[in-house]
Amino acid sequence: MIELENVAYSYGGEALLTDMSLSLPAGSFHFLTGPSGAGKTTFLKLCYGALRPTSGALRLFGEDLAAFDRDAVALARRRIGVVHQDCQFLDHLPVIENIALPLSVSGLAAQDQEDNLQELLNWVGLTGRANALPPELSGGERQRAALARALILSPDIILADEPTGNVDWEMSQRLLRLLVELNKMGKTVMIATHDLALIRAAKAQVQARVLRISDGSIQAAGADL
Repeated sequence: MIELENVAYSYGGEALLTDMSLSLPAGSFHFLTGPSGAGKTTFLKLCYGALRPTSGALRLFGEDLAAFDRDAVALARRRIGVVHQDCQFLDHLPVIENIALPLSVSGLAAQDQEDNLQELLNWVGLTGRANALPPELSGGERQRAALARALILSPDIILADEPTGNVDWEMSQRLLRLLVELNKMGKTVMIATHDLALIRAAKAQVQARVLRISDGSIQAAGADL
């Protein structure tokens, strides 16, 4: 699904990530850890084509990202659902329309996807909040809405950047169960997090590989997590 070979990324002449080689196979589940500022968000941006490597090769679905033009990147990103850390929404639109926005961007009519949209709202537990405005949502509801928006195009890969960072433990567990369920449906999942308790909880539910970014490089984390 996503392959990195000796990938590095520099910004303003400063190397942020170096010599990263990694493969995310179909149906795999990964956690990405590391201290704040280590480069987890930058790494995820590389994985969905928002950034391009300074050096090395990055392949999305078997194709070299270096050969992608703007349209090819947009098409590839339809197959990658991203749950951003800051959960940005259009505050003047109700939840259901915010979730449906990727359909409009992709040229698909939301009314043609009405059944899928309602099923997705039910799956994340937001049926009763479909017409609420984003400022009216709790932190957990915003995260579930962000997950629903990331899934509306039925992507093959889900990348989640600190999805449980601003919610309590009970809601963290609920979000984790949704992501584990997606993985069991065959989706490739990567969660960037600093929450080791969440990782331990996940390991009781799914076979997960834990990666750590440290000093600009990525490596398998210790077995004691």
